[in-house]
Amino acid sequence: MKKTISLVLMLALGLTAEVTNADYIFGEPMNLGPTVNTSSDEGGWSGMGILADGLSIFFDSSRPGGRGSADLWITTRESTDDDWRKPVNLGPVINSSNREEGPSISSDGLSLYFSSNRPGGSGGRDIWVATRATTNNDWKTPVNLGPIVNASDGDWMASISADSLSLYFSSDRPGGLGNRDLWITTRATTNDDWSEPVNLGPTVNSSSNERRLCISSDGLTLFFQSDRPGGYGNVDIWTTTRATINEDWSAPVNLGPAVNSSTSDISPSITADGRTLYFSAFIKPGGFGDWDMWQVSIEPVVDLNGDGMVNGVDLSIIADHWGTDDSLCDIGPMPWGDGIVDVQDLIVIAEYLSPAGSEEIHVNEENDGGQIELEQGQILVVTLESNPTTGYRWEQVENQEPYLEQMGEVEFKSSETGDPPLAGAGGWEIFRFKAISTGKMTLQLVYRRPWEEGVEPVNIFSLNVLIH
Repeated sequence: MKKTISLVLMLALGLTAEVTNADYIFGEPMNLGPTVNTSSDEGGWSGMGILADGLSIFFDSSRPGGRGSADLWITTRESTDDDWRKPVNLGPVINSSNREEGPSISSDGLSLYFSSNRPGGSGGRDIWVATRATTNNDWKTPVNLGPIVNASDGDWMASISADSLSLYFSSDRPGGLGNRDLWITTRATTNDDWSEPVNLGPTVNSSSNERRLCISSDGLTLFFQSDRPGGYGNVDIWTTTRATINEDWSAPVNLGPAVNSSTSDISPSITADGRTLYFSAFIKPGGFGDWDMWQVSIEPVVDLNGDGMVNGVDLSIIADHWGTDDSLCDIGPMPWGDGIVDVQDLIVIAEYLSPAGSEEIHVNEENDGGQIELEQGQILVVTLESNPTTGYRWEQVENQEPYLEQMGEVEFKSSETGDPPLAGAGGWEIFRFKAISTGKMTLQLVYRRPWEEGVEPVNIFSLNVLIH
């Protein structure tokens, strides 16, 4: 069973943090944009909740138009390929003149858990729940979870499990290990009362602050924020996993600089399919306010033999490990797997197989300035005229978006014999790039002598690339 961030990712970034064997990687974090984010704080109070279909985000914000210092809002979209709409305030039934924050929506979309310091609670801040008959009905008046769950101290930032039988939350009540710890309360059925909360223990909690958390839909991965040592900023997002829901949690692992920055990254919320992590970040480049909401893709490592292609060889590797718990092949249904190599892993890897006969897409000088569309996993082959014997070589412009990954060394093909060029002989330089994540970028190659700093290149090749 996979336990942490992808070892592939950790090695690529040269990290020294403790990791175990887990084969998933993060894409490039993307801001949710100015329609959702404002110059105010979005998700910076306690976070957000994602509806199971991925078409609604409930979040807290201090933006104008609210009723208190922080209100709950919702943004929706028609499909997962569409943009998020302008957020709507959840209105006076949910929001009060006090503070509402940290929403978590049940998998059926009918129960909304959140924290508030409104009157009628047991402590300074309590966990409340609002319900509705169907997703088309209005919310009923929120109900306090009562003194068994809520202590006289602060209780907030709840995350409801997919079966609605476990509620994880943060609290500074007595019995913890730090200023704020992570706790869990459970119930036998949705008609039963919640049990006395239990601390998640010293493996997960530390003497620092553990807050703002979310549980994955399979119940095997818990994301949370902490200011414990070993992070990259003031507050970072960490993860802890377990092999089954009946086993203990593993030692938490930092998500690394692919997600965490030098400031603060908080309020994680994972989609039901485990493929996208939403979070809030403080003054992250590309943002619109102090606290903005971001998303980052989570992808399983499906190139099992590391040859740069996803094909029948990788399918054979899965077949060879069928029925085992081999972490290399356990890639589904979540990116971190489910503890067994079976048909779920075949379903996942099938998504990444390149179409037969079209694994490579070829372009040359005639495509300069144009656009090309690729499927994730396809290979882009760029062939450009060159004469390396003159000292001029094509090279990729640095600091480009990491949607394409160069495969191996640049190949040279002579225009006459196909052998390495003789003095004065020209030919073609051939680049190969693998489409590793979805997005848009401009691939730019320049023709220059590497040692001539500050000299304009003789030629520039530019290609707009859209990866699905």
